[in-house]
Amino acid sequence: MSTKKVWFVTGASKGLGLTLVKKLLAEGYSVAATSRNIAELQKVINGENSTFLPLEVDLVNENSVSEAISKTVEKFGRIDVVVNNAGYGQLGTLEELTDEESRQNFDTNVFGSLNIIRKTMPYLREQKSGFIINIASIGGLTGEFAGWGIYCATKFAVVGFTEALAAEVKEFGVNATVVYPGYFRTDFLTGGSLRTPKTELEEYTVARQLQAAHEKDINGNQPGSPEKAAVAMIELTEMQTPPVHLVLGSDAFNIAGNKLNALQNEISDFKTLSTSTDY
Repeated sequence: MSTKKVWFVTGASKGLGLTLVKKLLAEGYSVAATSRNIAELQKVINGENSTFLPLEVDLVNENSVSEAISKTVEKFGRIDVVVNNAGYGQLGTLEELTDEESRQNFDTNVFGSLNIIRKTMPYLREQKSGFIINIASIGGLTGEFAGWGIYCATKFAVVGFTEALAAEVKEFGVNATVVYPGYFRTDFLTGGSLRTPKTELEEYTVARQLQAAHEKDINGNQPGSPEKAAVAMIELTEMQTPPVHLVLGSDAFNIAGNKLNALQNEISDFKTLSTSTDY
């Protein structure tokens, strides 16, 4: 039965999304895949056929999202797995980034996913089954990256609403998992997937150094394999009791461990002050 599952994947024309879609199609799954530009999607994946539906979708436009989901159900009869993968990186310190730059990152990374969830849940509720995978980042668990504050904030938001979603949809037989990828060897650190601030303040030396490291040193040398990430996500959907949180990549696993240990230590160190406020 697993090969008959219908997947709906956003941000499928590049990066992890593209790798996942290719893997799914190769293994016989039915896939609806979205992109802001359908020509880009059709260029990297062969045209529509009985198991593949390419869709041009504006994720921040509810009508566009609704239309895409309706076309998917019309073609395949159902949706089983939803992957909210679309998003982009936004560099810049909190002082540098404009209100517009910050809100645009939230629109795509947060509100776009919420639109997808809002429009797919009626189908998942009705069929009393389904799986929603929200792609966050290890930057959704720790924000200690100078110059990545807004991006990390969007991913922290993804983590928060996924936890709530998992609690809300459990009674309908629907699962929800937030995935925290580390550094994977995709084009995320290039061009259209990574935006730099319109105005840079050179006083922020640490942020500039980290920005240069991501653009020049880390890009192309990421330790994670996109193909193995795709395999892991497919395996996730086959679990009887999947986790709400899934870290992907040894680098992300180590960063997560360090963050949790540091948080536990800091909370414990200030226990006296924390518990001093009760009646």
